[in-house]
Amino acid sequence: MLDLQTISLISQLKCPNCGTSYSHLTVQTVCQNPDCLSSLYSEYDLPDGLIPEQLLAGRPTNMWRYQEFLPVVDPANIVTLGEGFTPILPLKNLKGFAEENEVFWKDESGNPTGSFKARGISAAVSKAKELGITNIVTPTAGNAGGALAAYCASAGITAHVYMPKLTPNIFKDECRLYGAVLTEVDGNISDCGRIANEKAVANDWFQVSTLKEPYRLEGKKTMGYEIAEQLGWSLPDVILYPTGGGTGLLGIWKAFDEMEGLGWIGSKRPRMVAVQSNSCDGITQAFHQKKTYSEAIDNGFTIANGLRVPKPYADKLILKVLRESNGNAISINDCEMEAALKEIAFREGMLFAPEGAALWQAFKKLKATNWIQTGERVLLLNTGSGYKYLENISI
Repeated sequence: MLDLQTISLISQLKCPNCGTSYSHLTVQTVCQNPDCLSSLYSEYDLPDGLIPEQLLAGRPTNMWRYQEFLPVVDPANIVTLGEGFTPILPLKNLKGFAEENEVFWKDESGNPTGSFKARGISAAVSKAKELGITNIVTPTAGNAGGALAAYCASAGITAHVYMPKLTPNIFKDECRLYGAVLTEVDGNISDCGRIANEKAVANDWFQVSTLKEPYRLEGKKTMGYEIAEQLGWSLPDVILYPTGGGTGLLGIWKAFDEMEGLGWIGSKRPRMVAVQSNSCDGITQAFHQKKTYSEAIDNGFTIANGLRVPKPYADKLILKVLRESNGNAISINDCEMEAALKEIAFREGMLFAPEGAALWQAFKKLKATNWIQTGERVLLLNTGSGYKYLENISI
């Protein structure tokens, strides 16, 4: 019998688009089929008869409590700073706006380096360590760069970060303090991605760009496991998620499929809502135009730096999840985000990132049109700390 306390159940990597399989024991990026190039998903041998309350009893309250369903084979390679198992908090002073809906926040701001990026980066850096990688590069809108810098410092790996010049200085200072090699780019995250790719090819660095490697998705999916566990192995009716690159949305959906395979939840799924900035709302436009892919859209600066992603690499997969879940997509402008951020801070005592605050405006709009119906249970996922965005906010 497997010792489930120490063994990952990962079996292979697989392309969700064309079905091609790859080994997780060698360095992989995306599907190598030139007609595909999709992101790769980790697959696991999911055994029957695992009772979650027994399996998880007494484990640390971080994301590695789900170690069997994470990609690191040898636990000695796990690089953790205590990420995960963030709280789910009910709406209190603003619950009048919710009327007959039960509304919760899952607040990721307490993660190391102040955002949900810690989850994906912990998984990616841990697997990189296991594969003997010594240099990692990423483009970033801010939070992913800081997380990569921190986890690489812990792992003894060199981090190379490419960040737009318009990013608040706190994100740049964070990277430098952790010892990353930071390059500021006069452009958006797509420009950073182009340069990072060129440098990676020239210098043989491993890229952890969003959904261009398999393992950040695995760390982000632990939000889905936690939502189910923290809500008593039941799921909300609706989940609103701020969508830039979309890794978290895809990861949560993947977690639900895995948990159904384990028998921990049933087949019922939440309706997933992608919330974007109207500065970069290609997913929203494609969804409502019934397209299977998004166009690159960049209308410039937004206070929600993490939402300035002109065209997500996994746009087709994101749109597929939205449609499979009977979900929705909506864009919010900066004025609405800032008003929501201040309203939540003043009424609830929580200083959310603008990306998270956008969900509050999205919730109110979807409720006003009756898309969110009376009695439905709704979860809003705040991805980071508003303290890191104070340069973007008028006080």
